[in-house]
Amino acid sequence: MKRKKLAIISIILPLILTISIFHYISKPKKNLVLEQEKIEEEIYTSNIINDVKYSSKDIKGNSYIINASIGEIDYSKPNIVYLTNVRALIKLENSNEIKISSEFGRYNIDNFDTIFSKNVIVKYLDNRITSEYMDFSLERNSMIISKKVVYTNFKNILEADVVEININTKDTKIYRYNNSDKVNINSKSNNGNN
Repeated sequence: MKRKKLAIISIILPLILTISIFHYISKPKKNLVLEQEKIEEEIYTSNIINDVKYSSKDIKGNSYIINASIGEIDYSKPNIVYLTNVRALIKLENSNEIKISSEFGRYNIDNFDTIFSKNVIVKYLDNRITSEYMDFSLERNSMIISKKVVYTNFKNILEADVVEININTKDTKIYRYNNSDKVNINSKSNNGNN
């Protein structure tokens, strides 16, 4: 009788151990699978490039040069490059240069349209415009600067919601979204104080 029990235990115990080990090995490792999927998604959805530079010239002789410390191309939209630490230079034929900088940007490789965002600074001659957003288009010949716009030159400080500039004619529209709100203009005195 003792031998019979010992034989049954010697058969059942290895069987239970084998089933337990097989169950543990075949059990999916959720965290490991999720991490691997996340890494694969990051690898296959975009391409990151350091020290990006694009330049273009139109038929009128105007040139546009844009640099960024990082560029990211989304595979689902290969004509769009997302930029970080952006610097741009617009050289207009028969005019002075316009310099633009921002923390982020979105550049369209096909038509050169660029969105600048966060801490946008535009410099032209003695004029400086700061904002949080700017839409620049060579195709439309326009710069639309918005969100916390402050325009300064040696005579004035101006606060508005939007500044629209035609880059060919230099015609400028400055306005508030709400028509009842007025554009704030402060004149600087000769000694530099308001």
